[in-house]
Amino acid sequence: MDLLGDAFSGFPSQEKVAKLLLQQGISVRDGHAYCGDIEQGDSAIGRACGVDRRVVRSTLERISSTPELDSKFSKLRSTLSMVELAPEIGCSSIVITPTDASMPGILADITDVLFRAGVSVRQAMVDDSGDQNTAVLLVVVYGKIPAEAIPMLKSCRGVSSILIK
Repeated sequence: MDLLGDAFSGFPSQEKVAKLLLQQGISVRDGHAYCGDIEQGDSAIGRACGVDRRVVRSTLERISSTPELDSKFSKLRSTLSMVELAPEIGCSSIVITPTDASMPGILADITDVLFRAGVSVRQAMVDDSGDQNTAVLLVVVYGKIPAEAIPMLKSCRGVSSILIK
């Protein structure tokens, strides 16, 4: 399900801003953008989106003045992903692209394979950035992933592809 619906149809620049806010977990409260409790400037968000700061301002105001958007965006929180950090802390990461993100049991099957291979999970999270069609499962494990576990991971239910970092 698309979290934005058609709230920004006809406003592609505002939609671009709203998608970035969702992807980054930046909440909107009373017309202002926050990463946690740290307010984010309109100009900085605009640079990240490639739009003018006034587009950001109008997007934040639209979100705050639209009850269905306000109820979603006010609840966003950013989350630490250890995927890129993994090698620095002695871990490995797996990025799993599902065939269908709504299929139940993908995470269960992946963690079962890791458990049987004697690998402990440090972090697991699904990143759909507001669009279920682009969802990926991110798993960070302690140490290295045994080579014999890789084919078993690839054959798990609902797995389209895996990338091991």
